[in-house]
Order: sequence, then C-alpha cells, then structure tokens
Amino acid sequence: MASNGVATTASFNALFPTVGSTPPRSITQNGFKITTQKLPILKAEPIEQMTSALGITPPEMIFGDNYVAVEHAASGWQISFNAFDALDRVDKTGEKRLKVAYSKEWQQSREDTHDIKEVVKPFDWSYTTDYKGTLSPTSPSFHDSSTPIPVQLLKRPDPILFFDEVMLYEDELADNGIAMLSCKVRVMPSRMLLLCRFFMRLDNVMLRIRDTRIYVDFDKGEVIREYVAKEDEYEKIREILAGRRDDAAAQLRDPNKLIDLLPIVDKTLESVTLGS
Repeated sequence: MASNGVATTASFNALFPTVGSTPPRSITQNGFKITTQKLPILKAEPIEQMTSALGITPPEMIFGDNYVAVEHAASGWQISFNAFDALDRVDKTGEKRLKVAYSKEWQQSREDTHDIKEVVKPFDWSYTTDYKGTLSPTSPSFHDSSTPIPVQLLKRPDPILFFDEVMLYEDELADNGIAMLSCKVRVMPSRMLLLCRFFMRLDNVMLRIRDTRIYVDFDKGEVIREYVAKEDEYEKIREILAGRRDDAAAQLRDPNKLIDLLPIVDKTLESVTLGS
C-alpha cells in the first residue's frame, strides 16, 4: 500500500500514460497553478496493467487518466489526486472488508464483467480509501494544525475564476449500491478549495463518506488540508430521513444530503506555509 500523501514511483499515470485529444485545463493564480484533466474511462489493456500494478480487482469504471493537481513552483510543492494512488490506499489484507452476503455477489459480478477468474487475495471490495492526495517528493511537508478552513471566507460572493469536477472511479457494488471517488475544485481571486470525496452506499448495510479538502490562501501562501471520515448504518439514516417526510430513497443517493447526518469517525487537520 502506498504511503498516504507522498508520491511513489508506482504512480499509474507515470507508468501507463495515455495521450488524449483533450488537453488539460489550468489556471495560475498568484504563483499557484491548478490543473485538471478529464478523459474517457480506461480500456481493457490499461485496466489489466492497473490490476497487475495494484494487486486488486479494479472498480467497474476507472478514469485512470483523470487528475487534479495544485502546484506552487517557487517552493517545489505539488499535490495531485488520481485514481491509481487512491486505489492503492484500499485495504488489500481483507481485514477491513465488509463481511456481508453481497461480497459473493460482487465477486461473481467481477468474474462475469471482466472475465477475471481469480482474485489474487481478499481486499476491501467497497473500494473505501483514506486517500489525502499525492505530494511530490520535493514538497514541503504538512504539519498538524488547529487552524480550520475559513468557511466564512468561502461563503463570500467572490467571482469564480475556474471550476471543474473530475471523476476518478465508480462501482455499483453488484447493483447493491455505489462506491465513487471524485474531485471538485473552484478557484476565486484570493483563495481556492478542492474537495476529493469518496462516497459509498451499500443498500441496507452502510453509508460512508471520506472527504479531503485542500484550501489555499493565495495571498498568504498558506495551504490547509482537512480529512474527515463519516459513516453510519444505512437503516438508521433511512429512518431519520423517513421521519422528516423527505424522499428518503432519493436523499440516500445524495452525499450532500447525508453529510450532516453521518457521525465523524476520524478527522485530521494539517497545514503548510509556502510563502506568496
């Protein structure tokens, strides 16, 4: 398993680059360059290469060439988000695997869909990841912090100079739910916010959200990284929604509706100052 937040030589984007017809989008603001790339899902050959490199069966839909990156050239700092490194953080021991009946259905669906006859070893088939992004080897390190992301500043009606949403992977868990990892980034004149969200809904079993937020203050050169993990039993949340007379079925599919209902199970806060 890759170390969380530090670049490794096994990065899939480095090993198996794909030349796309659509160039990456980017914007530079006060020394920080923000770049996104969105290409189609991987085809059979690169999926096989990824499977071999990761050692686990991949999700149904892998956008292996997609990424979001934030770079501060003056300090050598860069953080990126990509599917390979996120999947490399999935538990490969089987210890954190959801031990429910759906696991057999999931394995059968992988064999039918991808013609995979053997799963090398047990792993967390929900594709839950605690991925916090990949730092370049030259990046100054994050340090523990008590300074939260300034939400009030983000609520200001500042003009949005750049926005993008990038899907990294998705799996329907043998038609019993959803597991997906995606990134959103928005850039304003003085600051930016990146959200990398893992959302898992296993019907009648569990709801899970893992959020990594990267906040950058362009004027101060300050970067804050917040990681929050939330989860709860499916039925417990369904009952709360039903009691509100909401459309529970629809809201159970929307992480934005669930985020305030799920209790926190893990949280970290870090920062690094790079200079303006």
